[in-house]
Parts: sequence; C-alpha cells; structure tokens
Amino acid sequence: MDNLDYGIIGNCKSAALISKTGSLEWCCLPNFNSAAVFAKLLDEKRGGSFEFILDDSYKITQEYLWETNILNTLFDDGENSFQVIDFMPRYEREDSTYYAPPDVIRFIRLISGKPKFKVKYDPRLDFAREKTYSEHKGNYIKSFTNEGKYDSLFLYSSLDLNDVLEQNEIELTGNAYFLLGYHEKLITQSLDRSYLKFQRTKTYWMNWSAKTTRYTHYEKEIMRSALVLKCLSYKKSGAVLAAATTSLPETIGEERNWDYRFCWIRDASMVIKVMAGLGHIKSAKDFLQFIIDIIPDKDEKIQIMYGINGEKELTEHILDHLSGYKGSHPVRTGNAAYIQKQNDIYGILMEVIYQQFNQFETSLENSEELWTVVRGIVKIVEENWQKPDKGIWELRTEDRHFVFSKLLCWVAIDRAIKIGEVLRMGINDTHWKSLRAEIYNDIYKNGWNEEVQAYTQYYGSKDLDASTLLMEQYGFIEAKDPRFVSTVQATERELCKDGLMYRYKNKDDFGEPTSSFTICTFWLIDSLFKIGEKKKAKQMFDQLLSYSNHLGLFSEDIDFETKRLLGNFPQAYSHLALIETAANFSIGTTSEESWLSEF
Repeated sequence: MDNLDYGIIGNCKSAALISKTGSLEWCCLPNFNSAAVFAKLLDEKRGGSFEFILDDSYKITQEYLWETNILNTLFDDGENSFQVIDFMPRYEREDSTYYAPPDVIRFIRLISGKPKFKVKYDPRLDFAREKTYSEHKGNYIKSFTNEGKYDSLFLYSSLDLNDVLEQNEIELTGNAYFLLGYHEKLITQSLDRSYLKFQRTKTYWMNWSAKTTRYTHYEKEIMRSALVLKCLSYKKSGAVLAAATTSLPETIGEERNWDYRFCWIRDASMVIKVMAGLGHIKSAKDFLQFIIDIIPDKDEKIQIMYGINGEKELTEHILDHLSGYKGSHPVRTGNAAYIQKQNDIYGILMEVIYQQFNQFETSLENSEELWTVVRGIVKIVEENWQKPDKGIWELRTEDRHFVFSKLLCWVAIDRAIKIGEVLRMGINDTHWKSLRAEIYNDIYKNGWNEEVQAYTQYYGSKDLDASTLLMEQYGFIEAKDPRFVSTVQATERELCKDGLMYRYKNKDDFGEPTSSFTICTFWLIDSLFKIGEKKKAKQMFDQLLSYSNHLGLFSEDIDFETKRLLGNFPQAYSHLALIETAANFSIGTTSEESWLSEF
C-alpha cells in the first residue's frame, strides 16, 4: 500500500493494525511494548501477516462499527459477500473488573452466496528473529519458536485448521470465527462464545462513547480521535502511548525511525487534558496515579518518557534483519531519547495536575501526594530553567535555550502558584511569584527577535519554530497581543507549505526536515482562529482532515507533495490536536452520562 491505510483495534492492553484489504499486519502480544507476532508492516517478506486471499472480482470496503474500535471489512463480488469483524475483547465482568485478554478475534459473517477464499496465517514471533513453526494440535494451531527466545501463539477457529495451515481454498457456508490468543485457552472455544465477546465488546465501546462530550460540528472526527486516544491508553498502569508502532519513517528511505510504544510525559499529559475535557475523568486520574507511582523519591528527576509499566531504562536496539517500512531502516526497539533533558515536560505535567485540582475532587491522600510532586517540580525548575536542553523535538545536537522549554518552565511555576491558591497553602508564594516573573521577563527579552518580528526557536536565533504558536494557549500572551499576531503570521510565512507545516526548517541531526509534522498544522489553524482569521482557519482545517486515511486516522507526519501519511501510527499527538482544534469551530455539550464515567 502507498499509504498507511490501516485501522487500529485494541483493548487498552495491546493493539493490532488491519489493512484496508483485511490483512492483519502489525500486532504485539501480550502487551503494546511486547515483541511483534505480525510485522509485515516493517518487512513485507519476513514480517508475517494474517490475510484473506480472494480473486480480483471482490470489492473490499472498510469502516468502524459506529462509535467503537471494532473494524468491519466487507468483501463483495456482487453475488457472494461476507464481513470480517476484527476486535480485541474488552468488557466489564459482573465483579466490575475488566476482561481484556491478549486476544484478537476475527468474526466472519456470511452475507450472501458461498464466498471462497484462502487464509494466509503466517505469524513470525519475536519480530521474526528466528523461524516460527506452526502445528495442528487438535483443536488449535500452535505457533512457536525453537531457537533464540521461546515464544508461542494459539489460533482457534470453527473453520478446518488443516485448510488454514495448508492454505487450501475454503468455501464459507455460514458464520465462522478465528481467535488468536497469546495464551492457550482453558475453556473450549466456539462460534457462540466469540459472538458473545463481540456483542459485549461492542457494548463496552458504545457505552464509553456515550459518555463523551458531544460537539455541534465535527462530531464524527472528534469521536474517532477520542476512540484512538482511548485505544492507546494502557489500563494496567494509566500510561498513554505516543503511538502503537515502531520505526515507521518520517520520510521514506531516511533514518528518522523511532519506537513510539512508550509513554512520553509531554504527549500523555496533553492527551489526558483533552480526555478530561471530553468527560473521561477516570483516564485523567489513572494517568496522574501513573505519575505518582514513577516518582517515589522527593529528589528524583522526571524523565521525558517511560515504559508503559513505568520502566526507566529504554535501551535502543536495532533489528537489522528487518528491511523496514518501504525499505526505510533501521528498525528500532527502545528509544535512546529517554536519557535526554527536556525542561518543557515539567510545565505540561503541572498543567494537568492543576486541572485535576481545579476541576475534580481528589482525596486528601492523593492531594498530599500531588502537592509533594508539585513542590518537587518547582525545585527542579528553579534549578534548571536557565540551562539549555534538547527541546520539544528531541534534537540530538547541542543543547540550546529553546523558547518553548523556557515557556513551559514559566507554565510550571505559574500553575504551581495557582495550585497553591486552590489548596490555600500559600507556601513559598512570594518566592514563587518572583521566580515566575523572572522567567517571564527572560523569555520576553531573549525569546523575541526584533528583526524577524517573532518569538523564535531559541535565544539569539532567527529560525522559527511551530511550538511558539502554543504561547497563547498556555496563557503567556494574549491572542490579540501584537507580538503573538506577528509571531503567528511570520511562522505561517516561513513554515507553511501548501497548507501543511514544518516543525522547523533549520537543519538538525539528520539534515533539513522533508515532511510535515501533523500536529503543527493543527497548531497553526488554532492560532489563526484565535487571532481572528477564522474563515482561513476553517478552510485549512477541512483541507487537513481530507488527508487522513480512509478511516479518519492520522499518523505523525504527512508528505508535502503526495500527502501520504508518514511516521508512527496512529499518533496520539495528532489526534489530540485534532480534537482541540475542532472544538474551536463547535460548542461542546456534556453527555448526560459523563458524570457516571468510570471506564
């Protein structure tokens, strides 16, 4: 495929990507960050897939079931037709716990005629490092490795398993199912059991969607984005992933390929802020607990990112046996950026904590823990705000005094003061206010370039950066302030190309960026709206939405020329920005049931 034409399914434990032709081409089990069991996405020959092979007479269409993360692929040749309904089970049990096993269910519904197809079931465990063997074991197919790290996978079906293994032609005479499980099942599997899991999972997602704030415009796009963000949340710990994949390149054939199956404090904090605004308070609370859990000591510094279970070491490895997406290598697991210093994360985290205190009830114990985190962050910011860092874009070159990093240091102190006011603590109030003013004045003086008439990427630079468009959103400057208006206009002139935005255009570790960073275009649209250019903003927004894939999903980047999606997918950052930007053009109405949301 020439585009990332995939749908994501998941159950807040792991996820899988299904192509527009119904081929399962990416899945990590048992968790998001586990080794892939299917990875055709990263190597068409070695990666492995789970496909339905039909003749060319079949027309294939695909859509999500209404307001769910359940994917429906329809195969129809005019006389014979069937659906493949893909999902990962997730629903509430009678004891209020959730059933969310590391399983993928492919429910096949006969619609008309007697369709014929072959099944290509070709798992490649552990990123295809070693050969995977598949054997018929009576009531299931077991796939396993003998060399290297041992791993195994189990496939159950109502179809003949020998036909599946041997890729014989199968005639569909009624409904059928596949259940792909990481663990061997202790209970006999059946078509009825899979159908029941389908109905329960559909009910779960529809109930979750019913508790989401509704908008008068772009409701469909907002809901799909919200469902993507929920799908990228790891329920066990409260972490939120940046994306479900690794090593999808920012530009085809280049080296900007990273593993995004981790929790960036910046990305996740923004996601949680948006989700809380959509009425999903439990998600915000779960993430805050994740933060508390990973900061056990008062003097421990916060990393920019963590593993989904709070892992602190995310050593980067290269899988040189995989060719990479469209030949773009290297393929990486782990991410060396975890050791970087990025001072902006403190302000973003503090913003979420402030929102928690300002809008939602917290227990005394939780408040005390968060207040300890707040004071710890203030201490770190006070000691580090004047130092250079790697910045929001994780540049691996020399450290610099990035304006966005300074801005978020200001946000950290500003929100700490406001949290203190909410709690009526008054602790260090005068000192904190002096510190806030000092950081503000430093940015006002050194971040602004008189010649360019804009806030620039870093102190003393003439280079522009899309992140400065967030200065108004964080309350540093008013939308009508001449400095902000001028910054927006200058940034658009310099970084916008055919309605899409560069993050920046100056050279970095790998040269000059060649693709558009999707979230930056949303930031520009948001800024144009706020400075009064609303018609232009809406036109750009509608144009940008047209660049999503066939299911309304966005990755990290978009190619300027072809408009194909690039980068890891689906990208939480892109979808949270879509929601925030769409809200400008609409009025939100809280769901009747949102206050009951405990999902």
